Amino acid sequence: MINWIVCFAVKRRMMVLALTLLFAGFGVYNTQNLAVDAVPDITNVQVQINTKAPGFTPLESEQRITYLIETAMAGIPKLDYTRSISRYGLSQVTVIFNEGTDIYWARQQISERIQSIRSDLPANIEPNLGPIASGLGEIFTYSVHANKGAIKDDGTPFNAEDLRTLQDWVIRPQLLKVKGVTEINSQGGFERQYQVAPVPEKLLAYKLTLSDVITALKLNNSNQGAGFIERFDGQYLVRSPGQLKTIDDIANTVIAKRDDAPVRIKDVANVRLGKELRTGAATYNGKETVLGTAMMLIGENSRVVAKAMADKLKDVQLSLPEGVVVEAVYDRTTLVDKTIATVKTNLFEGAVLVIVILLLLLGNVTGALITAMVIPLSMLFAITGMVGNRVSGNLMSLGAIDFGLIVDGAVIVVENCLRQLGLAQHKHGRLLTLNERLSVVTAATKEVFSPAVFGILIIMLVYLPLFALSGVEGKMFQPMAFTVVAALVGALTFAVTFVPAAIAVFVRGKVSESENVVMRGIKKGYKPLLGLSLKLPWVMLSIAAVLVIVLGFKVKNMGAEFLPQLDEGDIAMHALRITGTGIEQSVKMQKELEQAILAIPEVEKVFSKIGTPDVANDPMPPNVADTFLMLKPREQWPNSALSKEELVKQIRHLVNEVPGNNYEFTQPIEMRFNELIAGVRADVAVRIYGDDLSTLKQYGEKATALVQNITGATDVRLEQMEGLPTLSVTPLRDHMALLGLTVTDIQQSVSAAVGGVQTGLIYEGDKRFSLLVRLDERWSSDVSQLARLPVAVPKSANPDLAFVPLGEVANISIDKGPNQINRESGKRNVVVTANVEGRDLASFVSDAQAALNSDLNLPSGYWIEYGGTFEQLESASKRLSLVVPVTLLLIFGLLYSAFNSLRDSLIIFSGVPLALTGGVLALLLRDMPLSISAGVGFIALSGVAVLNGVVMLSFIKQLRADGLSLIDAIQTGALSRLRPVLMTALVASLGFIPMALNTGTGAELQRPLATVVVGGIISSTLLTLLILPALYKLVHAKFNRHQAA
Repeated sequence: MINWIVCFAVKRRMMVLALTLLFAGFGVYNTQNLAVDAVPDITNVQVQINTKAPGFTPLESEQRITYLIETAMAGIPKLDYTRSISRYGLSQVTVIFNEGTDIYWARQQISERIQSIRSDLPANIEPNLGPIASGLGEIFTYSVHANKGAIKDDGTPFNAEDLRTLQDWVIRPQLLKVKGVTEINSQGGFERQYQVAPVPEKLLAYKLTLSDVITALKLNNSNQGAGFIERFDGQYLVRSPGQLKTIDDIANTVIAKRDDAPVRIKDVANVRLGKELRTGAATYNGKETVLGTAMMLIGENSRVVAKAMADKLKDVQLSLPEGVVVEAVYDRTTLVDKTIATVKTNLFEGAVLVIVILLLLLGNVTGALITAMVIPLSMLFAITGMVGNRVSGNLMSLGAIDFGLIVDGAVIVVENCLRQLGLAQHKHGRLLTLNERLSVVTAATKEVFSPAVFGILIIMLVYLPLFALSGVEGKMFQPMAFTVVAALVGALTFAVTFVPAAIAVFVRGKVSESENVVMRGIKKGYKPLLGLSLKLPWVMLSIAAVLVIVLGFKVKNMGAEFLPQLDEGDIAMHALRITGTGIEQSVKMQKELEQAILAIPEVEKVFSKIGTPDVANDPMPPNVADTFLMLKPREQWPNSALSKEELVKQIRHLVNEVPGNNYEFTQPIEMRFNELIAGVRADVAVRIYGDDLSTLKQYGEKATALVQNITGATDVRLEQMEGLPTLSVTPLRDHMALLGLTVTDIQQSVSAAVGGVQTGLIYEGDKRFSLLVRLDERWSSDVSQLARLPVAVPKSANPDLAFVPLGEVANISIDKGPNQINRESGKRNVVVTANVEGRDLASFVSDAQAALNSDLNLPSGYWIEYGGTFEQLESASKRLSLVVPVTLLLIFGLLYSAFNSLRDSLIIFSGVPLALTGGVLALLLRDMPLSISAGVGFIALSGVAVLNGVVMLSFIKQLRADGLSLIDAIQTGALSRLRPVLMTALVASLGFIPMALNTGTGAELQRPLATVVVGGIISSTLLTLLILPALYKLVHAKFNRHQAA
């Protein structure tokens, strides 16, 4: 088989080259279709069920909605767990499924379950499924605002309500057509409402009640069709239009007749265009605005969708009235482009360095270029594989490709071919004929075929453990493993087909068999060192052993984190105010805050989302705002050397002077990820589970105090559970009974007075607005006024008494109630969250666990769990600690099958710990903690370490078989294999150097990986060149003595 492949490649060389070209063309075509994103999408498979419940307190929405939905979800196949939030007027249940569940199937299951409990839910309550978007879904945010001095046709300036109407009826429908957008979420402004505000004094005068007004509006606002009539001249539709169209129509609606004169709405009420009671608002650069956020369908290409959105906005702008601007405030493309640029420079610089090394060490331009050609070819091969398997190109998936490792096989083949051609020329004393050349190339390729294939196989094997990761870490690192393996498969294919064919065709001139100056110099230095090592093998081995042991102990004290933070270039800030702060008050405070932030020279613009948006995918109470700070490019900063941490410190200092706020700092994508994966927006979450809300709160406060005392903890906070101010109108049953009133009568009066009752819709073209009956503000804003609210008394019970003030039949009091109730898997809990600064996660969590276990004595029935990004670190470490040993065993098995000797396999395998020490040392020198990406570096290292040993040992064995004595075989073998060992090592480490030193966007994720590989390769090369020969000599000298004896 091997012979056939090589002979075919050399004989049919033109065909092989043509096929290679064809494939390259196909690969280039595929690069156009590759999906690109900044980071892999790590959202778990989850479906949100949002239920709006106007007027429900957190306790009521938990009891009547959340509990029912959660119970209905139990027992769905492939269900992982559920978590929920119950707030004022909102219940949100998030159902999380096992990895790999089809999202559309999951939604179908949930819809069926919701259908089955519809009848048990309160009246007019409709659970809705959230958009089919992932955590990376919010790819584009735009703001709708009016320029200074812009006026409408009637001469008045645009207000928040006009902007919201434009957003809902002009802008949103156009943007929803963009391919790949699943939802446009609106926030801010006011939805327009037609409001009828009855005046109680006038109602009293006409002896009318609120319900009379409501009934009149309901009965006088409809169109009715009544079939059709056939006449001799055709068919006529019969209809009776009675819809209210304008404010005048509403005002002239007749309620009742008094003294033979009609009483109209305008006689007892004010009719006007009003504003809704809103749950969310938005600000931009210190002014109120309307924000729209585009959510991308799962599995779409974020860069393409965001670009399409930006293009569509230009068209939308043309359809807006003069003076109204729609402006993009956050666009994912900028981040994606920056990260892809980082990856590109890394790959490009790596490739250039690799080619330079090849030129220096091979000393043959043609040979070096042929080897270098394998780089773009295998890259195209990998991209084709990625497109086929729907892997997106991002920091992680393209981050581990090291061209040095990829050209390994090709280097071995080219190096040997050139050496053999040089020797053959030297032997014949002339240039070779075509046939001689072909046979030399064939023989030379066959000779190194197995070490070349073998080397690449080993590196492929090493990446297999990454496929075993599941969950979040799996989504992070599987694409990386897939890409590397694909590139290696490509490299392997080209190394045994394209490379020999190209050498046969292009290497025609004189090949110098003697090595070039660089190599000669290196050899001169290496020879005495090798001699020394063979003289004092024990000394060499003890030095190596001491190194391994010392650094092994060091690893224990090194910190660990899940992933280094990706610097997104923007800042997200969470502004928290006292529970119970109203939405209008929040907007006012937020405007002040933004004015203060805009004074910072590095900030370009700032926008905020306050409270809950239309689609409650991210429900926040009105006292919380997500503030996004978009920074200018570094070149425009007054001090471009300022680090981001320093800038955050400055901003923190500045905003702390704005009164009434608390802050947490993070980044836009990171915040959504943390929230979606763990349900919290922080690095560490301590969840205390139990039943009683006040007990939970008490222990939550205790835990918060304990966590605050741990070094490195910042932004420690207990979720605001209590403290929602509630105005309770409690009916007095005895008084009511005397007057024949029911609880419902009283509740209806109160809800009409404060919240309003919807009585229908008013249509304007295709726009629709609600018609609401609600008393004037003076009744709802003042508690003492509310007590005087007239409640109608049934005629039958008291013929002479028509009304009674609310204060006579109900107690009005102000209390504090729960603010929000969290549940997970059906159990109430409270969450203490903290971010970690200036130290690594793992040690922080172990400190926290120690503190909480000793000082927090929970009662029975209560327990603690830890979450946040820390969870992923734990599960990934557990997985890897199982899989890595298995892989090492596999590699060992491979070695054994190649050498058929346990002894030789062990000698080569000893390279792994030494290579790892180099990696650890490099991390220590650069002061980096262990993270999963450094772990991936160690995995790649063990492959390279074994590879060098294989190249060296297989050659020494061959020389022994040719009859050389042990010492001679070792010396000759080590010297003649110096060039390929150095080349593979240098090429592999230099391929990673740009990545280890890069500071571009996203380089943080790749730096640990590259650092480990560079450090480890240097140590493993020294090991192969000095310690391996010594070890081989020791083992085999002993063995020979045994045989002689």
